[in-house]
Amino acid sequence: MIIEINNLNITQIKNPEFSHYAQIYARVYDHFIEQIKQTGMELDVNIVEETHQKLQNLRELQTKFRNNDKSIVNNWISSACETCQKGMGTVTFYISLMCHRNCYFCFNPNQEDYEHYTHHKRNPAEELSQMLKQGQKFTHIALTGGEPLLHKNEMLEFFRLAQEMTPKTHTRLYTSGDFLDREILQDLKEAGLKEIRFSIKMEDPEPFKQEVYERIALSKELIPAVMVEMPVLPGSLKEMKDVLLELDRIGIAGINLLELCFPFHNAEEFIKRGFKIKNPPFKVLYDYWYAGGLPISRSELECLELMEFALNRQLKIGVHYCSLENKQTGQIYQQNYGHKVSPLMLFSPRDYFFKSAKVFGEDIEKVKKVFKKKKITEYQINQDYNFLEFQVSHIKQLKDLDLEIGISSNIMEHREDGNYMRELKIDLAYPEDFDVRNDI
Repeated sequence: MIIEINNLNITQIKNPEFSHYAQIYARVYDHFIEQIKQTGMELDVNIVEETHQKLQNLRELQTKFRNNDKSIVNNWISSACETCQKGMGTVTFYISLMCHRNCYFCFNPNQEDYEHYTHHKRNPAEELSQMLKQGQKFTHIALTGGEPLLHKNEMLEFFRLAQEMTPKTHTRLYTSGDFLDREILQDLKEAGLKEIRFSIKMEDPEPFKQEVYERIALSKELIPAVMVEMPVLPGSLKEMKDVLLELDRIGIAGINLLELCFPFHNAEEFIKRGFKIKNPPFKVLYDYWYAGGLPISRSELECLELMEFALNRQLKIGVHYCSLENKQTGQIYQQNYGHKVSPLMLFSPRDYFFKSAKVFGEDIEKVKKVFKKKKITEYQINQDYNFLEFQVSHIKQLKDLDLEIGISSNIMEHREDGNYMRELKIDLAYPEDFDVRNDI
């Protein structure tokens, strides 16, 4: 078992050197929380136990848990979502970030060169062509925006090229659906589009939603996989149940329920709706590529309730809960997988971080004595912080010792002068109840 160290339990660490080391990350976390507060947003109370109970309910209903419980599936899931877990063989393009909608939770303003690409276009067909000519191979290719249908000709050129150059690749399109009609859908079908993902804006008037439903139903006639992908707004549970029922009636493939995020702007819109930041926001703090922002509290709870509703009502559509952390694992995997690293590091198949174990201060000699007896020589002493670092697989050799062990989570970063291993977090474990297979 691994215990996450936080401000509530950090004082329980008895080893003074370990406690001092853990305080470094506690201060980093406190600074991060202070930055959140400066946006005007508040942290919610901790609802981890309530969330845990919802997860347990879903386990009892035999729902499929994926990606170390970051992704939960009933019935169908898109192969693109499965590939997203590691992010290998998949690529997403956009023509521009221009959009006729004005969703307050949109994270596109966080994208690099956002202002430029709201007024200028890229050439995704040319970009894809160059990548394929260079020998890159893809199993999944997507076009997003902005709104791709604002650029109908470029959109069709992109999918026609993809079909011509890599016909077996799964292609998908993200759209609000506002500009879809039968003619465009027929063109997309002929261009080999495999999947279309609609968004439904919950705050739209009901007639607007009905028009989207009609386009979703029309798409089902022509596109192999039709689905909806949308964030779940806290307080929208009743309306979201109606959405599930209507999509099930239409008979589409499925829906991705996303954890709503605060994208570091439009704070006033979130505040006036009473939204708060999830507490804690992340299990591991890091500069993640996914620009979505910070998870909004209670969005996950309502996603889990909707999963349970779909199961109890025996809906036929696929329902997939995609947490914010689920969207981040592809980055972690790509940064860490395949690197030759110190033998002290173990690549975790659960969260894809590199893991190592550390003991501090007076515990170092106790561990060295056991390692000498067991002929374990692979360890390292850090003089600056007075710890001994070793492979987590050796923790089982220490089960007879009264020890506090730090479990270190690390990521490989590529910088101008080479690759560097960076520690992101330290957690707590005890030898007697640590199981490397289940915990790492």
